[in-house]
Amino acid sequence: MSIRKCLFPAAGYGTRFLPATKAMPKEMMPIVSKPLIQYGVEEAMTAGMREIGIVTGRGKRAIEDHFDKSYELENQIAGTGKENLLAEITEIIARCRFSYTRQVEMLGLGHAILVGEGLVGNEPFGVILADDYCVASPDSVMQQMVKIYEKYQCSVVAVEEVSLSRVSRYGVIDGVERDGVFRVSSMVEKPRPESAPSQLAIIGRYILTPDIFEILRKISPVSGGELHITDALNVQARNGGVIGLKFSGSRFDCGGLDGFVAATNYTYDTLKMKSGV
Repeated sequence: MSIRKCLFPAAGYGTRFLPATKAMPKEMMPIVSKPLIQYGVEEAMTAGMREIGIVTGRGKRAIEDHFDKSYELENQIAGTGKENLLAEITEIIARCRFSYTRQVEMLGLGHAILVGEGLVGNEPFGVILADDYCVASPDSVMQQMVKIYEKYQCSVVAVEEVSLSRVSRYGVIDGVERDGVFRVSSMVEKPRPESAPSQLAIIGRYILTPDIFEILRKISPVSGGELHITDALNVQARNGGVIGLKFSGSRFDCGGLDGFVAATNYTYDTLKMKSGV
């Protein structure tokens, strides 16, 4: 089965970017002239995913408005030199179908994915966390992952080697490398450096098989009532159902100021080179 759907958990508060995110979703923070979530949707499209499900929360209406027509604005700039500035988002709106649901309580990524079950149904699907901004060529990260899924027909997580001092920020995999990918045997959520099974951290790109929903319903929440997606993936991994892909490309953690600025500088410089300026 080809993967047609991609889920975007987008209900978080974005507190690291206050006060900017007091009234604006963090997913709408612009990298140069496009919001983070648009880059994510464009990546999903490169992998053939045209049905986009977005799990939102209170104060996130700007995301829905962005992926919708704006008749007043389009009429105002029609026939001017600014009309082409909307060409990319207009094409996205025409080619994709967007669906939305709300995560009423912030209970972790696993819970957000479970809330999105109604948007996905009983089929494999992608998951993109928009604040992980990925740049890769010729294949996007999600394209690379789809190829792995097509070969192994199981869940796939994108992994990146990080310094030992940073493993406590991520889910970290344990596994054996074979044929350029990792057969994941287990994973640990935010381990201490001295107990981390590796330095291969899971980033915000997943392909999940639909049995993940039933697993999420059965696992126990951690303190605070959160459901960790790593706990559900561990169940799949015990049955040989998770592959880790050390992807080709670059990733910017735009959930923090340093990564956001680095992504902006990189994108701006890239656009300047393409335009010959």
